[in-house]
Amino acid sequence: MSTNVLSTLLIGFAGAGGTLLRYWLGMATARWSQVLPWGTIMINVTGSFAIAFFGTLTAANGRLPVSETGRLVFMVGLCGGYTTFSSFSLQTLDLLRNGSPARALFNIGLSVGLCMASVTAGYMAAQAINAGNHTSRV
Repeated sequence: MSTNVLSTLLIGFAGAGGTLLRYWLGMATARWSQVLPWGTIMINVTGSFAIAFFGTLTAANGRLPVSETGRLVFMVGLCGGYTTFSSFSLQTLDLLRNGSPARALFNIGLSVGLCMASVTAGYMAAQAINAGNHTSRV
């Protein structure tokens, strides 16, 4: 099996693991998430910490360097399945660290604004298909 195929499979399996972890934590925190989605907030915060901690610690100049494949498995696979917010957060931090605060703020505003517009459009499109079922909620 080629390294590319093996890497892809490992990333996919790690992504499935991250997805299951997100589901289990979401279920475990459901009772606290009546007023605010505390489970999702906790998942996004812990995922953001994990991707930055692992990414920094395992970089080529870090204390515990890990292969590029190992980094991709954890950061793209596990963290990506767990939460894509962690990738967004790390990329925004990278913009700040590289001396681009305006680009970081633009990234935040554009990402949140476009995602809110997109989720609204998706909701409205599904509502239209539901042919007037006004009681549907996400």
